Amino acid sequence: MNQQDAKAQMNAMFGPFQQALTDGWGKAMSAFGQLGNGGSFGGAAQPELPRFSFDPGRLQAIQQQYVEEAGALWRQGLSVPPPGDKRFAGEGWAANPMAAFSAAAYLLNARTLLAMTEAVEADAKTQARLRFAVEQWMAASAPSNFLAFNAEAQQKALKTQGESIARGMQNLMHDMRQGHVSMTDESAFEVGRNVATTEGAVVFENELFQLIEYKPLGDKVHERPLLLVPPCINKFYILDLQPDNSLVRHAVEQGHRTFVVSWRNPDESLAHTTWDDYIEKGAITAIRAVQAISGQDKRGGKINVLGFCVGGTILGTALAVLAARGQKPAASVTFLTTLLRFEDTGILDVFIDEAFVRFREMQMGQGGLMPGADLAATFSFLRPNDLVWNYVVGNYLKGESPPPFDLLYWNSDATNLPGPMYAWYLRNTYLEDKLADKDAVTVCGEKVDLGRIDIPAYIYGSREDHIVPIGGAYATTQLLSGPMRFVMGASGHIAGVINPPAKKKRSHWLREDDSFPTTHAQWLEGATEHPGSWWTDWDAWLKRHAGKQIAAPKAYGNGTAYKAIEPAPGRYVKAKA
Repeated sequence: MNQQDAKAQMNAMFGPFQQALTDGWGKAMSAFGQLGNGGSFGGAAQPELPRFSFDPGRLQAIQQQYVEEAGALWRQGLSVPPPGDKRFAGEGWAANPMAAFSAAAYLLNARTLLAMTEAVEADAKTQARLRFAVEQWMAASAPSNFLAFNAEAQQKALKTQGESIARGMQNLMHDMRQGHVSMTDESAFEVGRNVATTEGAVVFENELFQLIEYKPLGDKVHERPLLLVPPCINKFYILDLQPDNSLVRHAVEQGHRTFVVSWRNPDESLAHTTWDDYIEKGAITAIRAVQAISGQDKRGGKINVLGFCVGGTILGTALAVLAARGQKPAASVTFLTTLLRFEDTGILDVFIDEAFVRFREMQMGQGGLMPGADLAATFSFLRPNDLVWNYVVGNYLKGESPPPFDLLYWNSDATNLPGPMYAWYLRNTYLEDKLADKDAVTVCGEKVDLGRIDIPAYIYGSREDHIVPIGGAYATTQLLSGPMRFVMGASGHIAGVINPPAKKKRSHWLREDDSFPTTHAQWLEGATEHPGSWWTDWDAWLKRHAGKQIAAPKAYGNGTAYKAIEPAPGRYVKAKA
């Protein structure tokens, strides 16, 4: 390939690049809950592609780099070594020179297209959207995704005399019937049988949630009970997958009388449920129930509370509402990967703008449901190679069945959201970021001021979290007014949180002077890395706020208004979206 041919190929790439922007832009704008409907706006006008230009100097450098790499690749010809990418790491790619060459050419084009997005002269949000669009387009167009180009799948088809293709077709038909790509063998799990198995009972329920109380494992418990509020966009048993990685069981083992909110999977009967309902009938009602069951309401005592992800946003709002009413029922609060200040929202920001939120308000703000399958698809496409195309290749091209994995079973167990609640959440948090501004929003008749939360707070963020970026989790330290402790864990949104000490995995970072500079980067400069799970640090912190040891209860509930309704994990968690 001479320099002129390489430049001609470089220029030809602008066509696919523009197509990537056109195709991907609509996805980036509408994917948040719309992927299950083909990425359409349901009749609404597609948002305009923004105007932008390229930095000439950077573009010229990219072109020169492409010419050099393409020339080198062409000179290597069919002797090109296998690309260092796990999508092309199988023996079939190494044994097929043409396939290895096509993979190398694809990766070169992908690098070049992504470099071109960096050369765009535009605001940060537009650049992020362009990058997201191109990443989606490149992930979808990889040669590994197509049987005609996937040398490994072809090799397997020959070895199995076509049986792998037949199994792939069966897998495809199965997934079409169930409505989503299989990430695990879902038949291997059953809620209450081999996930969510910690012993307990439902002691209260209303139209929004069931309250589960767990059986103590010893003769003594701490005086102040612990209430866990999980996210309502997923099911609570992420906190109780297996006995050896269950945060619920761990809390019980530490001597806490433990309660968990199990949110109902909304159906049409909850289509008009609001954010206020989730605060008043959800979190606040759960707090009062735990107070009453433990007798803390009569003694004027308090409980400890924990919120995870959106559950933490709900819990923080509830505590601010109660504080506005002059009520402070919590002795301490723990926030796990929680956003209260929505300034740093990571990749999710590419989906949010005024047009998108207004469309959602028109579509379901006065009633309706946000389908759980659409939400699940959106979050999967945040990591398309790992959570989408990896399974497309394995399930359909190779005819493989994914192995049982409890975390991926939970990930596939989708939940709906009430439209009015979802629309309020989008506008007041992700779009306008008003929840953290003093008295900027009214919830349950009260002006919300998170600064009124003046109780001890334990704030956790995961270093590689793409849902709640570490900077967003850290921002909570700038909002609360009580004593705080911040800890950063390794890994991501789930693996960083669910990290039992016995596994001796990962690390966590602490700053012993408990000072909180403006940014997370400044905090990290004075932090120290500690091996292993953050759970042990949280255990020591929580025990200081848990009160004295008292006799463990002999029965669930309090024997009067709150009694065992059914065994844990209850009915609500078993309802499918």
